[in-house]
Amino acid sequence: MRYSALMSSFDEEGDATGGEDIVGVLGLGAMGEPMARRLLAARGRIVVHARRHHSSLVAAGATWAHTPAELARQADAVLVMLPDLPDLEALLDGPDGLLAGDRRLLVMIGSTSSPTGVRALAARLREQTGGRVRIVDCPVSGGADGAAAGTLSIMLGGETADTQRAARLLSPCGRPVTLGPLGAGEVAKACNQLIVAATILALGEATVLAERSGIHAQTLWDLLETGYAGSNLLASRKTRLVTGDDSPSGVARYMRKDLAFAADVAAETGTRAVVLPTLQAAFEELIEAGLGDRDISVAKRFVGQRGTSPGSGPGATDGERRDKTV
Repeated sequence: MRYSALMSSFDEEGDATGGEDIVGVLGLGAMGEPMARRLLAARGRIVVHARRHHSSLVAAGATWAHTPAELARQADAVLVMLPDLPDLEALLDGPDGLLAGDRRLLVMIGSTSSPTGVRALAARLREQTGGRVRIVDCPVSGGADGAAAGTLSIMLGGETADTQRAARLLSPCGRPVTLGPLGAGEVAKACNQLIVAATILALGEATVLAERSGIHAQTLWDLLETGYAGSNLLASRKTRLVTGDDSPSGVARYMRKDLAFAADVAAETGTRAVVLPTLQAAFEELIEAGLGDRDISVAKRFVGQRGTSPGSGPGATDGERRDKTV
């Protein structure tokens, strides 16, 4: 069957509303699990698979699939919430892989990934499955808090029929917006991560500056959050910045790959980036300092551990400070 005909028949079988679709979730980490719970609450039935069994999710009513193949046999659409494309590609082939069955499947890639990589994977799967498996990219922003609350920004890219269907399926998790063809969602996510990386480093650095100047961080951020410096990221990480709690949540080392994807987009569009190279260097240094497995709010600790620059700090003379401003 031709791909266009397959798409039409797929949409005629009750998929126009998405109401009859059974949704699967592959990956139940910090984002995948709360998104799965939102989908379960809205739809009444979902199928899930992850490396580790999630008994609490099963107890809440989710169906556990022991392999990706079992997941694909029971689902019409699968939301993939794995760190990156290689993690998904490792689960595609073989008797236990996602492609093992013959069921038509919409794969919704929520991972932060390369736009080029997503397009290449979609082309390969279309060829390999004769159009049986179709892909949209749907990376999200809003963190674990947004996933639990159902307020995520969901960035969709793909064929119109596919993104419309994905938007209906994912609406319990937040606000899905179609941005363009396949890969457009990942471009938007790269832009998002560029802003997040710059913001968290600025927040961490500003916190260190304030505290070393004798200003209590809580007072500073309570004041500034209502002005232009306010943001969802500040609201999410303010307490962590004040207390220094950088226990893992949004893991900092993932910024390495996310910023690399942004750099790829810059290269492909002929953009000579100003901020991006500095951010990449900063996160490389942060990871090399052994802080990559901490929450991104570790930016405060990272800046604080870098020490003081020459001619600065409480012991510097007025002359040294003047020299640094010349």
